[in-house]
Amino acid sequence: MAGSHDRISLALIIDRHISLEILRPFTMGLGLLVLVFIGFSAAQQLSAAAAGQLSMLTAFKLIGLNTLITLEILMPSAFFFSVLAAIGRLYRDSEMNALYAAGVSRARIIEAVLKLALVIALITGVISLLGRPWAFRTSYDLESRAAAQFDLKKMATGEFVNMSGSDYIFIANDLELEQGLHKGVFLQKDHDKQQRSEIIVAESAALPVLNPGQAMQAEFYNGHHYLLDNKRRQDVSLDFDHLIIRLDNQEAQERYRRKAETTLNLAQSDEPKDVAEFQWRLTTPLATVILALMAVPLARSAPRESRMRNVLIAVTIYIGLFALTSVVRTAIEQGRLGAIPGLWGAYALELVLLVVLVSQPWMRRR
Repeated sequence: MAGSHDRISLALIIDRHISLEILRPFTMGLGLLVLVFIGFSAAQQLSAAAAGQLSMLTAFKLIGLNTLITLEILMPSAFFFSVLAAIGRLYRDSEMNALYAAGVSRARIIEAVLKLALVIALITGVISLLGRPWAFRTSYDLESRAAAQFDLKKMATGEFVNMSGSDYIFIANDLELEQGLHKGVFLQKDHDKQQRSEIIVAESAALPVLNPGQAMQAEFYNGHHYLLDNKRRQDVSLDFDHLIIRLDNQEAQERYRRKAETTLNLAQSDEPKDVAEFQWRLTTPLATVILALMAVPLARSAPRESRMRNVLIAVTIYIGLFALTSVVRTAIEQGRLGAIPGLWGAYALELVLLVVLVSQPWMRRR
């Protein structure tokens, strides 16, 4: 009974010691990566704010949302290099040899890393499955609202502009910013296939706003709508009090649907791009665990042995794994690879590589 209690206490001590050794560089490394990304994102968003494209509050919100999105990649990467650094330090300071001499097996070290990796993978999974889609939805909404406010100012200059990336050419004489209405507006679009030109002249108009899942639309009040036949056969005119024009915005809608769609809805879709996005979200926690376990044998070194070889191998494997998953994901999106094996096939190869690393004699020797 006492022996069993001692073994449990020893196991807890080992878990706590290895976890603390890993968490120290992980916290510092992740914090540094987040700060670097925040600096990069802040440079973009604050520049846009300085140009009047969005408010300072919106800029800071977008910085936070973009940081949450990138944590999906930063956390597995930071954890991989933290395990590599922590276990490498234990070998360099001969602490690992002391553990082996005390009867601690290599399998027990891997088990301790696995336990912590599962916790990090759980957090990464929550971000990937729930946090990242929510952040994309929120950021798209903020960006569309900011773009609408910016377009309000830009489109009130008395110059012809392209309206929200559509084929419509728009000009307004004046603007009521608080109400979001243009005054004295003119809208024109050529329909080449029908050989017609569409012209709208109105007293006022509301700017089109992108609503996720819906087409953009512009509303016109008190005006005239003309369809001019370029073949000079028949023109059509209409007087209106209220007219709604729907604008095509397929690219923005596609981007929204893929990245901001809920994981549950993606799971029910058989579209290749949806399948690729769904599998990416599911496999991100798996990548966290596999990378962490690979770092254990890659960190092995003798006390006076150069660690450069293992570090180079580790960096090469890290780059190779992300490159492999990116290539497979692209193949799925393009329909050249089915959902099965999909990304699961890529991670099956990575598991095989993990087994090979652990079983190699130069990785197993003390």
